[in-house]
Amino acid sequence: MAMHRGKPGTSAAAGTAAASGTSTAAGTSTTSAAALRVRVPERGWGRAREQGPGTEEPPDTGARTASPAGDRHRLTALQGLAALSLDAMASVAYGPEAIVLVLAAAGAHGLGFTLPVTLAIAALLAVLVASYRQVIAAFPDGGGSYAVAKRHLGRRTSLVAAASLILDYVLNVAVSVTAGVAALTSAFPELYGERVWICLGVLLLVTAVNLRGVVDSARAFLLPTALFVGSILAMVVVGLLRDGPVSTASAAGHASALGEGATAVGALLLLKAFAAGCSALTGVEAVANAVPSFRAPAARRAQRTEVALGALLGVMLIGLSVLIGRFHLQPVEGVTVLAQLADASFGHGLAFYVVQCATMVLLALAANTSFGGLPVLMGLLARDNHLPHVFALKADRQVHRHGVLWLALVSAALLVFSGGDTNTLVPLFAIGVFVGFTICQVGMVRHWYGERPRGWRAKAALNGFGALLTGVCAVVVTATRFTDGAWLIVLALPLIVLAFERVHRAYTEIGERLEIGRVPQPPRRSRSLVVVPVSGLSRLTCRALTAARSLGDEVLAVTVTHPDPTDREAAEALRRDWELWKPGVELVELPSDTRSLGRPVSGYVRELARARPDVQVTVLIPETEPARVWQRVLQNQRGSVVARAVRRDTDAVICRLRFRVTADAG
Repeated sequence: MAMHRGKPGTSAAAGTAAASGTSTAAGTSTTSAAALRVRVPERGWGRAREQGPGTEEPPDTGARTASPAGDRHRLTALQGLAALSLDAMASVAYGPEAIVLVLAAAGAHGLGFTLPVTLAIAALLAVLVASYRQVIAAFPDGGGSYAVAKRHLGRRTSLVAAASLILDYVLNVAVSVTAGVAALTSAFPELYGERVWICLGVLLLVTAVNLRGVVDSARAFLLPTALFVGSILAMVVVGLLRDGPVSTASAAGHASALGEGATAVGALLLLKAFAAGCSALTGVEAVANAVPSFRAPAARRAQRTEVALGALLGVMLIGLSVLIGRFHLQPVEGVTVLAQLADASFGHGLAFYVVQCATMVLLALAANTSFGGLPVLMGLLARDNHLPHVFALKADRQVHRHGVLWLALVSAALLVFSGGDTNTLVPLFAIGVFVGFTICQVGMVRHWYGERPRGWRAKAALNGFGALLTGVCAVVVTATRFTDGAWLIVLALPLIVLAFERVHRAYTEIGERLEIGRVPQPPRRSRSLVVVPVSGLSRLTCRALTAARSLGDEVLAVTVTHPDPTDREAAEALRRDWELWKPGVELVELPSDTRSLGRPVSGYVRELARARPDVQVTVLIPETEPARVWQRVLQNQRGSVVARAVRRDTDAVICRLRFRVTADAG
């Protein structure tokens, strides 16, 4: 039997706060006034913490103990690399190409700057990895730039960081899936017309795997990740041993994208190439966002994963750039730079197709990075009352199921909106991640300035330099892509922040009404009146009245009557049967001129509450639950109609008494 208050925002809201792992003053185990602590109203509804004067929370090292059953559903360092690095790993398929396409505007002379630009990006990568390694140690509960900004830059700035991360994660799913499907339709052109359905199918597969838990997704994607990384590293090594390209068959017959007659390479062009290539850095922050997903010691494992990700990504980016210069590669229309490099290193044989297939699979599965990071971030936001508390709930396999499903639904809408076209989504991509990078770096500067450990000036200078670089990237990317759709991101960021604020304000208002964090008055017993809606005599009616007499001091049965002759005859028959049965409970007839069922009951309950304010009114609604699921469509749903009306119009407590009809009714 489920019992809750009739009006929304009362006990049902308190149940939500309790389900989301929050605490209330009523739930503490203090036994005297002297044991009470000072309330610290930091997080609004359901998040008030209690601590003694002059005390402060001990730092969380991330080395929390976990039960073997729970630890089994968390990540090792290797599994974390597979589950949370697919986005970053897959970016080597389009990061170097983005640099080449920009520099190609300056002709062959411009392509000579591919390696210097890549080295600058690799240096920024090293800064980011070092920074996020420190973020993991300082913020083992996850959240990345959101957690850093919340502590050091204020709540509003942290919400901007969270909004930018949410946008980036959602767009990453759509871009990754469409890019992977684009590689598939390039190999099999006859599938091009079905690309939207294929995108949705891939998204469904990734979602289903993640609903089973982050460990299962890591195991499923470990082989594709290893195959891709191994093939890229092998291609770099083999290519460095070649004196020249083995084959150029993939580029044969395709028009060159190289600019003609342009030789000047200015600072603006290099800056634009640098910003374009920085798309390869998307996903670097995912490990820091999902630290709680790792096995204990979580922070240490996450740090090792972050360093391994940075090392592999840096080696692959620099290696591919060296091969581009070694083979004097020129971009052509319709063929990726990675395909040309595989052709030049391995020849147009089996190894070439292995690289292409591995790239296609990893691009499609790179969406898994978002499924690993975003639900954890949404859980933190929900815990801080900026998102509905349901996003903080975890399933048995340590997965934030509601966050996974929400991400899948929004991404599916983007895939349908874009028609499965990558180029429609790319202008929106990577802006949010640079905003998050910049906020995180600035926050870490404040962190070092406040903590001042040994060598803090060098660390603060490193983070400050990183903030400058990522801030410039954010401005350049936004400016160069503004008319291509980036204005949507600029518009969406403040709207998401406003939504966070509105949710937080709602939780705060409800928390004030419930007086969460304060010591309530002692509970007292009030006289109870139970109202039972009935429509006829049956075993269900008997069970309902029995339960009602157990719950209340006084019980009333009510039935709604209509002026229609047939209904009137049924009401008179019920009255005669009731007098013969003599259950010891008064039957009250509620006349209704219409066929309405809920309003007469809720109106009568409202009159009872007004006439007897010192009595707690409870409405007990008896319902049958069929033995088979399909039989539920045969029910008349009267109980739901009455429950909705009573909840909407009154403050009465609602009880739903379910009578299970088993296969063996006797």
